[in-house]
Amino acid sequence: MAVKTIEWKDDRVILLDQRLLPHKEVYRVCRDYQEVAAAIREMVIRGAPAIGVAAAMGTALGALMVPDKSFDRGFEKIVLTLAKTRPTAVNLFWALQRMREVYLRHRSAGVASVRRALKDEALMIFRQDIAANKQLGRHGASLLRHAKQIMTHCNAGALATAGYGTALGVIRALKESGRHFEVYVNETRPFLQGARLTAWELKKEKIPATLVTDNMAGYLMQKGKIDAVVVGCDRIAANGDVANKIGTYTIAVLAKRHNIPFYVAGPTSSIDLNCASGKDIPIEQRDPKEVSHMFGKPLAPKGTKVFNPAFDVTAQELISAIITERGVIHPPYQQNIRSHVSH
Repeated sequence: MAVKTIEWKDDRVILLDQRLLPHKEVYRVCRDYQEVAAAIREMVIRGAPAIGVAAAMGTALGALMVPDKSFDRGFEKIVLTLAKTRPTAVNLFWALQRMREVYLRHRSAGVASVRRALKDEALMIFRQDIAANKQLGRHGASLLRHAKQIMTHCNAGALATAGYGTALGVIRALKESGRHFEVYVNETRPFLQGARLTAWELKKEKIPATLVTDNMAGYLMQKGKIDAVVVGCDRIAANGDVANKIGTYTIAVLAKRHNIPFYVAGPTSSIDLNCASGKDIPIEQRDPKEVSHMFGKPLAPKGTKVFNPAFDVTAQELISAIITERGVIHPPYQQNIRSHVSH
């Protein structure tokens, strides 16, 4: 994909502001780690893998700015600030842990050595994410090779990653294999990632797509219009439960009711073996105005009480398979996820 979600250039982090898509392509230049943290928190950049890459680059950027005499204290502040941005996506904490391990390995060699190593690690995380997505896409494409009508929810494309995408990486790889199909794109209320971002990506890729509201999913399945569902993920628990954008659970239940395979695509960095089940996954609560307003204009009466969880959890028994860069995980997930990660 020609558009770059995130880039390190001249010791700055460049981010495509996804809040303005599809109408404007505006790139934000982050000059310090606080600006990267704000960009993650305010959803300038979003999607679990992309958040992980941004956190790694934010750590490296912050390390360049911290004075030598207060480097250790400054590094801790950088990591803690970035860790507080968004709680659900485990890739954030995975990336920060990688950066912390690099810091510990190189600290004895001096501050200059640590700074170089942190920058190298951030760029490696960026490159590895793109490579993992392409490999994941190939594995997923083989699963969906007979599907003619595919549904997806939210945005798990190049915009949600360093490039190529997870769920949309599967769809992109399917197209590259020469298959012909159509994608049904759920709009994904309240932030409209499907309508604003996924539809935009698929149009750029010239992949046939139809935009639908979230509450049309059951009707489409009932009418035999959907052959498979593929979604991304923000965290995969050790037992196979998955946290993804709010509304994913509803679609999974509907897919189960209509005997439609429901696939989850995500890199192994989204697997959290320390999280026993979906009950242990923290669910981010976001600004009520995302529900009560749209594009700055109120939809509901002033003072209306709003509930706005950003994610929900889909139980493992509703998931047909989990696709990673290492291959496809089938049930029983409890044992197969651990063996998949350890290999």
